[in-house]
Amino acid sequence: MIKKLNNNFAICVDGSGNELIAYGKGIGFPKTPYDITDLNKIDRTFYHLERKYFGLFEELPETILNFTAKIIDIARNELDYELNPNLIMTLADHINFLIERSKKNIYVQMPSIYEIEHLYPNEAKVGVYIVKQIERKFGVKINKNEASGIAMSFVNARYNSKNKTDIAENLQMKYDDILEDTISIVESEMGIMIDRTSYNFARYASHLMYLLQRLGSNDVLDNNVSEMYEALKKEAPNMEKCVQLIDEYFQENLKYTLYSEEKLYLLLHINRICLREGL
Repeated sequence: MIKKLNNNFAICVDGSGNELIAYGKGIGFPKTPYDITDLNKIDRTFYHLERKYFGLFEELPETILNFTAKIIDIARNELDYELNPNLIMTLADHINFLIERSKKNIYVQMPSIYEIEHLYPNEAKVGVYIVKQIERKFGVKINKNEASGIAMSFVNARYNSKNKTDIAENLQMKYDDILEDTISIVESEMGIMIDRTSYNFARYASHLMYLLQRLGSNDVLDNNVSEMYEALKKEAPNMEKCVQLIDEYFQENLKYTLYSEEKLYLLLHINRICLREGL
């Protein structure tokens, strides 16, 4: 083991020299680095994770991480494609945020799960199953349409997708530039320098990628959340100004106007980034 992430998660190197995250009760207690001689102490391993997600192991509850890992194992039996290894982190973060919102009775409008079923029947089935399991495991009541957000997490984690349009491919090529341009808008407006290695930045980057993927496939979000967005933007006018500037950027450069749903998500992610930077 070369570095502790928390008491039960650690960065390790296996016998072949491959880096991984290992989970096991108490493996983070001893002083690092050290060799784990008893492999029975390791309950689960995670390979090929991007380092920008490592910080989530310290932030997310262990019960959420374990639940998500087990649920992804079950989902693999229902899906006929390989999943991005980073899904464990992005889905765990999504589920944790979903549970927090549910406990506070905050509902973010999602596309109807019935709409998703027509486009992605297998992923919709997985999403419905996972919502039911979350309710049983964590004792919360969740709107059934939250299953669509979980379903889309699996859609976006697909490897070797053959359904990309020319627009999607062009947007993907521009992704790095769009990411840097939009995050620079936030830095300029808020007067901060954002840590590109932070996990809140990774969350924003992932959301932007999903937004571009939806735009490329014409699968846009168009739900009536204007009332919630209006309420939230009054609480954070400076951050809402960032969202408006990003919307203007999309209109000018991509000929696309953001819907209230997309603005709402951007506002939430920008809020997380700015809180990280101490604003």
